[in-house]
Amino acid sequence: MKNKEKSRGSRLRIRVKSRAGMELVQVALLIALAVALGLIFKTEITDFVNKTFDGLSGFN
Repeated sequence: MKNKEKSRGSRLRIRVKSRAGMELVQVALLIALAVALGLIFKTEITDFVNKTFDGLSGFN
């Protein structure tokens, strides 16, 4: 009986660690995707920000 309980407990710990590891991988992939998109569209983002701030400074 104790062996079954130990087995269940260790399986549960492995599942919890596995889920936490998967969440870490997902976050890392999302960050990598955001950085890649930022590098690809760097000039467009820069132009947009500059135009936006130029437009805002015109209201003064």
